[in-house]
Order: sequence, then structure tokens, then C-alpha cells
Amino acid sequence: MTREPTFVLAGPDEVVVADGVHTAFPRIADARAALASHSAPIVVGALPFDLNQPGALFRPQTIRFSPDLPSWPLRELPPVRISATVPDAEEHRRRVAVAVQRLADPATALDKVVLARALTVSADGPIDARTLLHRLAGNDAHATKYLVDLSAAGEGHSGTALIGASPELLVERRGQQVTCRPFAGSAPRLSDPDADAKSGAALADSAKNRHEHQLVVDALRAALEPLCAELEIGGEPQLTKTAAVWHLYTPITGRLRDTSTTALDLAIALHPTPAVGGSPTAAATELITELEGDRGFYAGAVGWCDQRGDGRWVVSIRCAQLSADRRSATAHSGGGIVAESDPDDELAETTTKFKTILAALGVRDE
Repeated sequence: MTREPTFVLAGPDEVVVADGVHTAFPRIADARAALASHSAPIVVGALPFDLNQPGALFRPQTIRFSPDLPSWPLRELPPVRISATVPDAEEHRRRVAVAVQRLADPATALDKVVLARALTVSADGPIDARTLLHRLAGNDAHATKYLVDLSAAGEGHSGTALIGASPELLVERRGQQVTCRPFAGSAPRLSDPDADAKSGAALADSAKNRHEHQLVVDALRAALEPLCAELEIGGEPQLTKTAAVWHLYTPITGRLRDTSTTALDLAIALHPTPAVGGSPTAAATELITELEGDRGFYAGAVGWCDQRGDGRWVVSIRCAQLSADRRSATAHSGGGIVAESDPDDELAETTTKFKTILAALGVRDE
């Protein structure tokens, strides 16, 4: 096969690869209806950050599940350089300061907001998405790698694609079993083993990061309790790591009350969590729109759902959107802002999180 697949979701235990587009569902409600009526055996794709915007969901022409990524012909990636930063460092610090001021104002009733910035990279030739996917997989075996053709979202998206390596499981449904693995709170990985261990330990002990994390757990509990007859939530956040970042996460499992609730339904009910939006959701997303504008598919979700209701969705972070000609890409990186946040620290956090996609592209640093 020489063409790019239209969808890949490659976790540590299962790889899903789809080709072609049988039916596009830019309206998320249409995708849900197609699954409910069994007119689509499976729907794959990406949800945008703002669920009122068009999604890139579709029924593929073919799909296969396997334990490993296919052996695609890989190509040398062209030289890639950062060509734009939006906003620049000083403006991002200003936005963080604005958010901290809003958080301190009791009238806003805001506990947390996630602010992001973007880098645009330019390449000397086309970036081969399959090669980039393999690089992401080689750099972090435990993350879920993904590639989604965004053409199904319609105007402005034809030929573009979202690619990344997400550490965060939004939700998985297998029969009545529901699993979530929310992340919030992070610290950089360091090259010196002792310093790296201390960075992780400091994260685990950080009151600011534990507060930020608890807001996410509380929001997921509130969303899942009406949908689950049983719900088990870890009592303490646990440490995990990617190649670039330490994270706090909490394991959550549940049993559905109603088996008609699909994995796509669950993803929509949970998104956006405070890990990518904020808390309360409405106030946070309003501030994000004011300061950032439309995020597109960054901090949305990527996954699949079949007509039985089973499926898996990850949070679309550590990613870039490839242009239709594959000669440029836009990457986003964000961090959770709470009342204790420092603008310099928050800028540094976004720089650390960019490393996942920039390393795979061959860009040394920002």
C-alpha cells in the first residue's frame, strides 16, 4: 500500500488501521445515529475541541485490527524548522497572567483553565505521515499513536491530517466495562537519572499539581456517576512518564447502567475534561475562546466506536496538524492554569510538551 491510511490508532496492545472513506459524518449527531441504526458497522475519526464545530468522523471503506503497526515503506523526512510561534513567549505569559487574575476573582467562579500556544513548522519537502507515525512509536512505546484524515470535517480540512502520540486515555468501553485514565499535572523529564527521579517525585508532592489533578478527577466522577452502576476511582494520583514528560494520572473503572451508551456517547459526555479545558467547563472554554480563538482538533479526541458500542478514545494532545501538501504542520501545547500558576513556569511547560512532536519531526528544540 502506497497511500496514507485514513485512520490509525496504535496503542501498546492493539493497532487499528482504516483505509478510505465510505461515509463522512461532519455532524457528530449523524455518526451517533448511524451507529444506533447499525447503518455503519464502525465509525472512526476525530472530535474537535469545540463539539459545536464539524467533526472528522467517518465510516471507513476497510478496517483491520492487529497487534503491530504495518510495515509501511518509510522515507527520509525532509529538514524541518520552526517558522512561526502563536502567540510568542511574551504574549503567552501575558495570557497566563490574565487567567491567574480571573481565577483570583470570586465573581468568575473559575477554578482552572488550560491555555495553549502553537508552533508552525515548515519543511523542505513533503512530510511522510507514516514515517512520522513510526518515529513517534519508536520514541514512546506506551503512548497511543494516531493519524486521522480530517477531510470529513469539510471546508478547509480537505487533505489535512492530525498526527500525534497521546499519553491520555479519555475512555474505553468493552461491553459494560468503562475505563478512563485522566491526566493532569506534569513535570519535565531530565537527562540525569537522579535529577529526573527528583523531578517526578516533586510532581507527586506538588500541592499545585495535585489540586489541578483533583479538579479533573472530580469532573469525571460527576460525568460518569449517572452513566455507571459501579464506579471505582483511585484514591491517590499515580506517577507515569513519557519520553519528555512526567504526569499524574488516576485510574478509573466503571460498569455501565445502560448498554446502549456507546464509547462515542461516553467520549462526548466526558469531553472536554478539565485536563484540556478547565473547570467549570463553560467558564473555562469561554476564556479559552476569548484568549486563543478556535483550537480546531487540538485537545479534542481521536478514536473509534463500533455498532456494539465498544470503542476507545484518546485525548488529542502531543500532536500536529499536517497541511494538505504535507510541507507544513501546526503543533499545539498547553498547560493547566490555577491560582498558584507562574507565567514563566507555564511557558516552560508548553515548551517541554512540544518535544514529543518536534523530536519526531527532527526539530531539535524551540
